[in-house]
Amino acid sequence: MTDAPHLIEVRNLVKRFPIRGGLFSRSVKAVHAVSDVSFHIARGETLSLVGESGCGKSTVGKCLAQLIPLTEGRITLEGKNIAGLGRAEMQPVRKRMNVVFQDPFSSLNPRMTVEELIAEPLRSHRMARTRTERRTRVGDLLEKVGLPRETMVRMPHQFSGGQRQRICIARALASEPDIIICDEAVSALDVSVQAQIINLLMDLQKDLGLALLFISHDLAVVEHMSDRIAVMYLGRIMEIADRDAIFRHPRHPYTKALLSAVPLPDPSAKRDRVVLTGDVPSPIDPPSGCFFRTRCPMATDRCASDVPALRDMGGGQMSACHFAEEV
Repeated sequence: MTDAPHLIEVRNLVKRFPIRGGLFSRSVKAVHAVSDVSFHIARGETLSLVGESGCGKSTVGKCLAQLIPLTEGRITLEGKNIAGLGRAEMQPVRKRMNVVFQDPFSSLNPRMTVEELIAEPLRSHRMARTRTERRTRVGDLLEKVGLPRETMVRMPHQFSGGQRQRICIARALASEPDIIICDEAVSALDVSVQAQIINLLMDLQKDLGLALLFISHDLAVVEHMSDRIAVMYLGRIMEIADRDAIFRHPRHPYTKALLSAVPLPDPSAKRDRVVLTGDVPSPIDPPSGCFFRTRCPMATDRCASDVPALRDMGGGQMSACHFAEEV
């Protein structure tokens, strides 16, 4: 699957948020939310972005969907650069790329019926010109995500959290996109409902050939549905590889630390724990060299002076660590 042509390619993505102060509200500092991030996603592939809260995962997703502008970098959709496109130029791109957000309730207008919510992208992209066409299409989409057609007349508050997320997925599917960005799409749901939504996404991906960018901090969920995984820390990708390589042979100390914190189903099973000391540095003033060095048990003077590049470790696995072979 990863050998397929790239649908989306991100190169050297940088996003900084200026901090303004003083009499004239000049930019005095910046939050380094994303620093030099590169990856690609093929058709029908699921790439997961994982990492601690505040590491820049959601910012990458918003930049990819052009919900916020890039500071630097390039994003191509099947070879066409979409970074910095105007509103009119983005219209056909938005048809091909949709987002499912974390909170399904705040994602839905409480004053609109389910029919109106799902039909909105159909009207925007002129995919169904009459109300009869739109109602038929909305009913089909509801059934595709496991809800009865009759529910289209109801309001969002009349549904459970899992049902609302199914409505959000149906709305995301309405424009027949090539890729869906799932920004913590199951983290606000109960565990049993999470499993249902994950299985739904995987079934839809198989049926429709969708690419997924799955943003999550839950490694158990990520292991279940990913083809490849990119591990982020403080705005940088520390490691990127196939799912099995990440979980069986991690090449970065931060990846090992994340994996060692995942609870084991067998309470009697033993695992080598990697305990990180200290706090995550401020993205306003990140460390020199390797961003992870202030918490890394393997850090040396070299880590303070040299920024480790993502190096190919073989088999498509890449690690941004000077000592990846030793890890």
